[in-house]
Amino acid sequence: MRHFIFSLFLLAVLSAQAQWSNRYPLVDGFGHHVYLEGYELPVLNGGPTDAAPSPSNDAVVFSAKGWLWVMDLNTSAAKRITFSSDMDFRPNWSPDGSKIAFVRDNTLNTQIVLIDLTTNEETILVNSDALDLDPIFSQDGKFIYYSSAKNGSFDLWKLNLSTLESTILTDDDSLERLPVPTNQGDYVVFLHKYGFSYDAIKLLDIAKGTSSFLVEENFVSQAAFTLAPDNKTLAYTWANGDDYELHLLNIFIPKSKMLLTKSNGLPLSPKFSYDGAWVYYTENNKNETSELKRISVYGGSPEVLTVKKWDWGKATGTLKITSRVDGKIEAVRMSIIDQNGHPIIPTSGAIHSEGQNGIVFFYSPGEIEIEALIGNLTITAVHGFSTLKTVQEIKLESGANTTEMNLNRIWNAKQNGWYSGDNHFHLNYGGTNRLDPEDIRIDLKAEEIDIAFPLLANLGNRFLEEDLLGWENNSLPIISFGQEVRSHFLGHLNLIGTKELYWPWVWGPYYDIYEADDRLNAEPLRFAREKGGLGGYVHPVEVRDPFKEGNARGIPISLTADVVLGEVDILEVGCLWTDEIGTAALWHEFLNLGIPIALSAGSDVMNDLYRTMAIGATRVYVNPEGEFSQESYLEALKKGKSFVSNGPQILFSVDDKEVGDVIKSNKKKAKWKLTVHSPVPYDQAEIFVNGKVVWSQKSKKGTSETYTGTIVIPEGGWITARVSGTKSEWPMMDSFIFAESSPLWFNEIGSTMQSSKVNAAEKLLEILKVSEQSLNKGYGENKIPNLEAHFSKAKEKLVAIISGGKQ
Repeated sequence: MRHFIFSLFLLAVLSAQAQWSNRYPLVDGFGHHVYLEGYELPVLNGGPTDAAPSPSNDAVVFSAKGWLWVMDLNTSAAKRITFSSDMDFRPNWSPDGSKIAFVRDNTLNTQIVLIDLTTNEETILVNSDALDLDPIFSQDGKFIYYSSAKNGSFDLWKLNLSTLESTILTDDDSLERLPVPTNQGDYVVFLHKYGFSYDAIKLLDIAKGTSSFLVEENFVSQAAFTLAPDNKTLAYTWANGDDYELHLLNIFIPKSKMLLTKSNGLPLSPKFSYDGAWVYYTENNKNETSELKRISVYGGSPEVLTVKKWDWGKATGTLKITSRVDGKIEAVRMSIIDQNGHPIIPTSGAIHSEGQNGIVFFYSPGEIEIEALIGNLTITAVHGFSTLKTVQEIKLESGANTTEMNLNRIWNAKQNGWYSGDNHFHLNYGGTNRLDPEDIRIDLKAEEIDIAFPLLANLGNRFLEEDLLGWENNSLPIISFGQEVRSHFLGHLNLIGTKELYWPWVWGPYYDIYEADDRLNAEPLRFAREKGGLGGYVHPVEVRDPFKEGNARGIPISLTADVVLGEVDILEVGCLWTDEIGTAALWHEFLNLGIPIALSAGSDVMNDLYRTMAIGATRVYVNPEGEFSQESYLEALKKGKSFVSNGPQILFSVDDKEVGDVIKSNKKKAKWKLTVHSPVPYDQAEIFVNGKVVWSQKSKKGTSETYTGTIVIPEGGWITARVSGTKSEWPMMDSFIFAESSPLWFNEIGSTMQSSKVNAAEKLLEILKVSEQSLNKGYGENKIPNLEAHFSKAKEKLVAIISGGKQ
């Protein structure tokens, strides 16, 4: 029940009004749909995935490059058997070996398809408006078990192949996936997940309609399993700290758990051979290419089954692509599709699919080679936010082909003293790759990110890769690990520029451990300052108007109190999963109080996932003094010599003063200048003074535009510039266009205009009251004098501002 309440709480806090929510159909019970798309849906790779040995034990079917292939185990030759423009995954054989059921993915939804290997005829078996996954035949071949979210949440279903009618087997308000029936069909092993609860493998008794636990753990993102022909031995992949392992157990004796093999990677999607002698599985190597392996059911060393020949079924050619930026060979983000719209990918390196536009992409270090069917190819490339999207059509001939992609910067940030950073993303977080820090250098170079702070975080009850704190690369691009401290209840924090970890990483209501801990979020924020770093709140506001009635519940509970009391250094205004305009509205009110909280940005991508946006999709640019380094970056970030962006690059000045500076003038008016360099068309530019729009203009749709004007100098306060728009296209991956500058201050940093200050205090007091109600409700009867005193002190400060303003 604890986790049921926790899930409902998160669904209320992380509302459906999030900026980026879902590409595929929504599934009930997932406040974070990115996790469902990242962990439950199929994965594209250049090597074999989802391998299934044939009933005759002489072949294996698998997915690779987005199609299905059958590999002859005697010759190690793989032959392509599907030719769709969509992508095909997760195949399973019929017991007689004549058919294969699989999942087809069109980047918007999935369906279940059957292919007859004799005629090559395909039949769509399940094609609902919801996600349909995991087809597997019954032992007699008359039924297919599968999972589908057509009733809202993921349930288990049974399809009669004679009538094509489906019967539901489970209907809980949770995720039930991967049904594996016993030989007689009297039991079904399945995967059970419930929000942020414990993930489990369970055994369903069909006759009784009840299920029991076989094994459970908190957050096992890549769990998968297979049942042996003996009808009782289960092989499954399971988490152990940072690692995943293959285990065996007897489904009728759950405590019989036995380790089959440890791994330096992630053993994925195990499948028993039909004779029960082998467990086949796939695992990504150091080049992020999936390899097919098998291990004896009795253990020992795994065997790598290398594909020696790829038979595409039609003539192919190779293409070597050289990418240049301003004439120099540079890394780029790239996407290639064939004339049918099917993605073409290289044989090595991480492959990603971004959820905003559904584009499969990868990174080229400057030269890369691909193989594809002869015919027309469309190549798209970008280099960070500094170039326009470049598209090239090429006709691929048989044999070796070459081409060049030439990109040109619309503005060179570094040459003008500006450096970009992503202050919040995760190197590894439950995905199918096991990335090393060096693996993301190509990503950062291609995205033109100069400094990156991957954050160490907890995955459920496990603290991930804590040994990486202190790992640094000090040449461009700079990489330095930070930490995400997560009281889910009070709000998530990022600590960057520190050399030590804060403990604990997690606490508060709805955690099993430290659930009654009377601990302030201010404690890790102070810790970051004491250790020479910066601390702040991440992904804070998911709604467009945080001050609208009912929306205050979506603001992190401790954020307002911590900002009012001066505990927060940075606020993540730019983030893929939140609303920049809504977050900026709250940030403006903090500025109106005279609190110079610095803006920050982080993509919050999990980079080991296949379905993820790019590092730097939301980022912050800073203009440091002197030589660029981690120290000068953090100093410029704290001083507000910056702007955040998910595409446009903006330069804003007032009376020749730059962002972060103070405007001191005896004049009544000041001149301002805004220059925009945008790789995408935007809708409008705006100037804000103390949170009010004092100038706006529709865009001329130009790549680079300069706007000028004058403003009346107020008695105090601040001024910022913003660019926004509704369209989203590469190089963007966010759902709408946004960039905003840090403020310039009038008279002195932290100055205020009295009417704006009082108005801000009134708004924030209402938010604080809602947060305090949530605080007391969450902690219940537990004593929390520290938290109560902290909130009271913040409330007293706001009340004093309001009272003083009305005297």
